[in-house]
Amino acid sequence: MKKQIIALATLLILVILSPGFAGEKPRLGVLRFTNDTHAGWWGRTAGNDLQDMLIAELASMKCFRVLERKELHAVLGEQNLGASGRVSKSTRAKIGKITGAKYLVASTVSAFEHNTSGGGAGISFKGISIGGKKDKAYIAVDLKIIEVETGEIYDARTVEATSKSGGLRLGISRGSFSGGLGKYKKTPVGKAIRACIMEISEYLECSMVKGKNHSCMEGYRAKEAKRREKTKGSIDLE
Repeated sequence: MKKQIIALATLLILVILSPGFAGEKPRLGVLRFTNDTHAGWWGRTAGNDLQDMLIAELASMKCFRVLERKELHAVLGEQNLGASGRVSKSTRAKIGKITGAKYLVASTVSAFEHNTSGGGAGISFKGISIGGKKDKAYIAVDLKIIEVETGEIYDARTVEATSKSGGLRLGISRGSFSGGLGKYKKTPVGKAIRACIMEISEYLECSMVKGKNHSCMEGYRAKEAKRREKTKGSIDLE
């Protein structure tokens, strides 16, 4: 019986000390994306669209506390309405209860390439097209995690993604997507963007939730080393 109690206590300690149990979930505020490229898809709302995509991806992972900042004025308006006395005391939002972010996620699109090759001719009938083009899209995002209290950079990384399509291609275009990045959703450009957002989310989970000493970081270190070697190989250093 005594051995069982000791074993149970040891197991409980290990669970408490595990990365998933230690401390609260990281509190993140996601900033609007910025652009350092001449990407043709970057329109007036692209920075906000990418911000929304990353917020949704991080929130769906359930391992972060993702804080809304874009609609903060609406939240403050609701609190002010409650304080005015026009809302029932039992249901009004209280002032001074907004959760503060511990980290801010800042992202900059630092590189983008989109190449199209092959015959552009194809068959198009009632929104359905068959063509022989080969598309390839590449995107790189410079990521910074800023600790709010100190202003120091907690982590930084360049995330890359590539998407291709080629050969016989069947595409359906019914104009169902509206505004922003919607029209790129099923293209290599859109897929590369989505892949980059997912890679950022998964990296943040590894680095900030599981910890920088977790085995998951080995794969990211290998990717970073490969990226650096590839970059060095593409330039001439004197």
